Amino acid sequence: LLLYSPSSPIQKNESSPIFSTQGCGWSNPDYIPLMIAGAIIGNYDRTVGGGQNMASKLAQNIVAHSGTNPSEVHSFMSFNTCYTDTGLWGVYAVLNNTSIDDFIYNLQTEWRRLCFSVTEAEVERAKKVFKTSLFMQLDGSTAVCEDIGRQMLTYGRRIPLPEIDYRIQVSTYYGCTVKVYRDV
Repeated sequence: LLLYSPSSPIQKNESSPIFSTQGCGWSNPDYIPLMIAGAIIGNYDRTVGGGQNMASKLAQNIVAHSGTNPSEVHSFMSFNTCYTDTGLWGVYAVLNNTSIDDFIYNLQTEWRRLCFSVTEAEVERAKKVFKTSLFMQLDGSTAVCEDIGRQMLTYGRRIPLPEIDYRIQVSTYYGCTVKVYRDV
């Protein structure tokens, strides 16, 4: 777990922590397994219904037990920020200061679960969520042009949607868990 702090903090705000580890670059073969792992972690917003029926086990744990009052966890969002040859993979959260320890415990438990006991069905669901999210982002000409530019800079070519779909489909349970185990 990395802790980043600015060299000159003006205002300390522990209610919006970011928990991250080193990720991978755009062209790294681990990019898609990390995105799938992020989809397994999922997102949560207390203003959206669902509670214990949400697909994210982390969200279920926050709502259900371990001493965390769900009203104290406002939201969390998994992220995978990629650069040319490295990146950051983790979770951004908005919490009340009193719930930080409980949230960290739940997050670490979920990251361990990703390494050892995530199910094949969860990986398949996360692949569908990731694919849907990825393709839904390409809904307008601006987003498509941005995607083309990023792919040209990263890969030197435009990757067709069927190839992206194939890369997601061939990602396996084993590939996702090994990447998370190795780096998280």
